[in-house]
Amino acid sequence: MKKLFIFATFILLISCQENTNNTSKNTSGTKEITLEEIWDGTFSPERMNALNSMNGNFYSLLNKDESGNTTVDKYSYKTLEKVETIVNSKNLDGLDAFSSYTFNDEESSLILGTNFQKIYRRSFTGTFYYYNIGSKKLILIGEDIQEPTFSPDSKKIAYAKNNNIYILDLSKGNKLTQVTKDGEFNKVINGITDWVYEEEFAFVRAFEWGKQSNYLAFLRFDESKVPTFSMDIVGSENYPTQQVFKYPKAGEKNADVTLHMYSLANKTTKKIALGDYEYIPRIKWSNDANILVATTLNRHQNNLNLHKVNALRSSSTLLLNETDKAYIEITDNLTFLDDNSFIWTSEKDGFNHIYHYDFSGKLINQITKGKWEVTDYYGYNSNKKSIYYQSVENGSINRGIYSIDLDGNNKKLLSNKEGTNTASFSDNLNYFINTYSSAKTPPKYSLYTAEGEMLQVIKDNDKLKNDLSDYKMSPKEFSTIEINGNELNMWMIKPVDFDENKRYPLLMFQYSGPGSQQVANKWNASNDYWHNMLAQKGLIVVCVDGRGTGFKGADFKKSTYLNLVKYETEDQIAAAKKLAERSYIDEDNVGIWGWSFGGHMSTNSLLKGNDIFTTAIAVAPVTSWRFYDTVYTERFMRTPQENPTGYDENSPINYADKLQGNYLLVHGTGDDNVHVQNSFRMTNALIEANKQFDQFIVPDRTHGIYKGKNMRLNLYTKMTNFLEEHLINQ
Repeated sequence: MKKLFIFATFILLISCQENTNNTSKNTSGTKEITLEEIWDGTFSPERMNALNSMNGNFYSLLNKDESGNTTVDKYSYKTLEKVETIVNSKNLDGLDAFSSYTFNDEESSLILGTNFQKIYRRSFTGTFYYYNIGSKKLILIGEDIQEPTFSPDSKKIAYAKNNNIYILDLSKGNKLTQVTKDGEFNKVINGITDWVYEEEFAFVRAFEWGKQSNYLAFLRFDESKVPTFSMDIVGSENYPTQQVFKYPKAGEKNADVTLHMYSLANKTTKKIALGDYEYIPRIKWSNDANILVATTLNRHQNNLNLHKVNALRSSSTLLLNETDKAYIEITDNLTFLDDNSFIWTSEKDGFNHIYHYDFSGKLINQITKGKWEVTDYYGYNSNKKSIYYQSVENGSINRGIYSIDLDGNNKKLLSNKEGTNTASFSDNLNYFINTYSSAKTPPKYSLYTAEGEMLQVIKDNDKLKNDLSDYKMSPKEFSTIEINGNELNMWMIKPVDFDENKRYPLLMFQYSGPGSQQVANKWNASNDYWHNMLAQKGLIVVCVDGRGTGFKGADFKKSTYLNLVKYETEDQIAAAKKLAERSYIDEDNVGIWGWSFGGHMSTNSLLKGNDIFTTAIAVAPVTSWRFYDTVYTERFMRTPQENPTGYDENSPINYADKLQGNYLLVHGTGDDNVHVQNSFRMTNALIEANKQFDQFIVPDRTHGIYKGKNMRLNLYTKMTNFLEEHLINQ
């Protein structure tokens, strides 16, 4: 299936490795960064519109002209020049503009989407149309529907609406067939994931067309026994409303998820038995038109099976089993080759690497090897017998793009050696657009051949770099720091006029979640400009990636298993104490801040490290893993019933009496992810301990706390004022 492309920009989630003792000089600018500039887009780099790779050496873009008309335009990878306009909304009767498009496999038709209504992080409903490029015919598929998807033969479109699945047959006068009829809000979902699958397994569409368009495999979620969570929505009317949804907290009942196979020939649906499991996080058709491969996990998420599902027989057999002493993470890297052998990534040798198996599940060979991590898998070129991937071979804070033969030979670096590189390959894997950035270089977009020849720079953001030279910008100084027996990656931002004979207050920033990374050799995000602004005011800002963070091997990442935030907190406290030994750090003024997992960490660090930390900001923090969802929490902690000590000994609710410093607690009441319940329970614990603290509760905002005029500006003004009062001006 062709991917859905929404009018958006590349979000470049890329990271990089160790430049020790990087002491490059500060820029000589005199202008000071302001919060208004950070949040009005002054420092935003130019980005490319999201590419949709097409058949051959072409790609398409969704563009918008000054009149508001939207177009899908076709470009050549080789020249980057526009070849043709495929569709223009000004020529569409009844559709003034559209926000997304999806090609069929032949690229003869499109699904155009508009009127999107967000549901959760990745899900939305919308109004969708079928457009035939040749005849220029436009047909309404449906309103308030989800995930319309072409069949491989382009004759049909499957979609979901009101928790049921429908198939529109374009070849039979747009005949509509309702595949399921038992869908019901907060009870049964067909073909679309529930909240926890969407959030933690990162997919929404839970149906897949068979290769010959004769079967539709789908997941059914029976969430009728899942506990219900509710949030009051203040809104703008006289009375608030209530959002009610099924949310399985750690140790609670998950939805019963089952695999079903619908036959278009006889219009029957059969349930597929997959043995004992808790989750079905992926389904994917192999290159055998009758064989679907379904992934299952046990509840502990340390026993994964790949099942070969025979659609003709409605039966399944085991293809591959993988176990881990801690947990196994789900990816989208499963790739079937022409002979149905398959590519698979695994951490089974202690680092994430690429493996090749035959269709009986027998290992053919391990393709990549070494004490480094494969961080992204891009695909396999059957003509060149080459695999393309991203890794940290040049250090855990860098990312490079590589090619390697299927047999593991002829590995080649295709991109820059240092900094962060990410690739968007053409469908045929002959070209890729490389996005490169570093702590010193804003995003640069360049066209490469698959052999690593750079053909053309597309965007370089030199103007942004020049504009920033007018500001008091301090470079990130990358290094490592030895803490609790580990060399931890670290960056430091000092004031532009730094004087080692003076003493400066210290603010530590971190996220610290499992497999995450904040110390990365990549270009600035908004927080980096804020940290620079704080450095202007006389703060030193430091980030340390402690135990449990990613890209340094499975043992390092999984060392926090069953004790989430325990060792991470110990590392932040120990790092603060070690940094405070430096002559230029004011050991009496040390703060820490973080968001989400990082908010949990900053809270824990202030309480358990009250002999070093004097100030903390926690934004949207978890305060007890008992309140968070099953899939994420139990992956790292097992259930509260099995591991009550791991849950409770690391919950700040249970030691609120240790608060001695300055604490700002921030949360949005519309947070469907980390519920405001976390902050309210922390509030009660602090009140019962008779502790004074600051609090900023924001009505109706979700986990990102961004929606609404001046929301981020207001929030960061609040946090800046708090740090000025309690840390900077002490």
